[in-house]
Amino acid sequence: MSAVVPVRGAERIRRALLGSYPLVYVQSWEEGRVERAIAMLAQKFYERPVPFAVWTCVEGWTGLPEAPTETRDPVAALEAVLRANGPGFFLMKDLPALFDGRADVVRKLRDVYRQAKGKGKFVVLVSPRLILPEDLKKEVFLVDYDLPDEAEVRNAISVLGRRYLGEAGLSPADADRVVTVLRGLTLDELEHVFSKVFARTPRFDEATFDELLAEKEQSSRKEGVLEYVPPRFTLDDVGGLENLKDWLRKRQHLFTREAVEAGLPVPKGLLMMGMSGCGKSLSVKTIPALWNLPLFRLDMNLVFGTANPEATFHRALKTVEGLAPSILWIDEIEMAITGGREAGGGDPALGRIFSTFLTWMQEKEALVFVAATANRIHLLPAEFIRKGRFDQVFFLDLPNETERKAIFTVHLKKAKADLSKFDVVFLAKATKGFNGAEIEAVVQASAIDAFNEKRPLDEDAVSRVITNTVPLSRTMDEQIKAIKSWAHNRALSASRESAS
Repeated sequence: MSAVVPVRGAERIRRALLGSYPLVYVQSWEEGRVERAIAMLAQKFYERPVPFAVWTCVEGWTGLPEAPTETRDPVAALEAVLRANGPGFFLMKDLPALFDGRADVVRKLRDVYRQAKGKGKFVVLVSPRLILPEDLKKEVFLVDYDLPDEAEVRNAISVLGRRYLGEAGLSPADADRVVTVLRGLTLDELEHVFSKVFARTPRFDEATFDELLAEKEQSSRKEGVLEYVPPRFTLDDVGGLENLKDWLRKRQHLFTREAVEAGLPVPKGLLMMGMSGCGKSLSVKTIPALWNLPLFRLDMNLVFGTANPEATFHRALKTVEGLAPSILWIDEIEMAITGGREAGGGDPALGRIFSTFLTWMQEKEALVFVAATANRIHLLPAEFIRKGRFDQVFFLDLPNETERKAIFTVHLKKAKADLSKFDVVFLAKATKGFNGAEIEAVVQASAIDAFNEKRPLDEDAVSRVITNTVPLSRTMDEQIKAIKSWAHNRALSASRESAS
């Protein structure tokens, strides 16, 4: 693939160099991209090109003719930098990993800082991890090198599209969709993805688009607490909740380039509160298909199961930012921020994670939409649901009669039943107080009975199961009334009609 000029990353490094820092630490997985940025600076930073050399612990210096033959040892490599004539750029790829137990390397870097300062020599360390001894923190300038921006991704996709799909490449509309989906990958990952998807099927259609969408799963799996959720559901799978559906439809295209260029606000997040079984999780699962964005579920149980939950949570947020634009789903978020205990549980880690999440929600610049769901909504702190954290807070009540009709229709179709043999109005009236999950369970149990009895699914079979079902609303009447009362002035109803 032809080289993509890393404009934004190079500019960050250039500004660090303007401050005359002889030691710069670039945190990035993309050694090749950083190397191209430094090579470009070596050509343009001064009035004339200056030498550019690269060091690894395996090969020593490359591109430094006056260096000794053996420079694989980091101290010898740094001594060669000090002896080099004139200004120059020196990229060292493996040095941070060698700091542990090498006080002589740390000492030599401090000598380089003092002796190279003001002489136009710049030593740039690159590593995916931040490994910085305490003794170097005042001498080293840190640069957090972002993943490729939209322009770089678009350029790479244009090159790769022509390689695998012919000279015409991707159409502008298809390119926009692919750019939206694949932002957050490195340039190397982009090349691997195109090779994997298009080498076998050299065409672009919905099937290949879904394959591209699923490729972000690789990045999420490496973190261990993020689960990629494939786009298997649409709004047609949700019965009722028309206010929520309309809200999602109106924001369907806000992550596109046209919307961003038009100055439209990008949605930040959505909080769905309500009783269990009323469609909160299903509604979240419909968003990726509607918005053409990947959905990642953050499992807080796995977060708290690690040795350092705070660090794991922070890494998970950084990973999701790197996968942007994307959707972050946090299920039962009240358990994550309070541990399920009325007063927050007294665990200081919970408080710090909650504080970190609030700050991140308020200040995040990455195109990450947060879809949060909550059952025990009285546990949510007031500062969590105030305006500014989420674009909207919806309350999902027990389905009303109209919604129960819609829910029955959805699940009877899935069961391959003949709808003409069902009076869904009667079934909706007979299931007053049932939630969506209970209606689904009724249809499934009826279908199993009909299958075992070797007869078609009919209304009588469904009615029998309804008669033998006790909905949660009857056994938890007081709790449900309390939830409705709490949510009355705190959230917008997801349903178009009042419950009945």
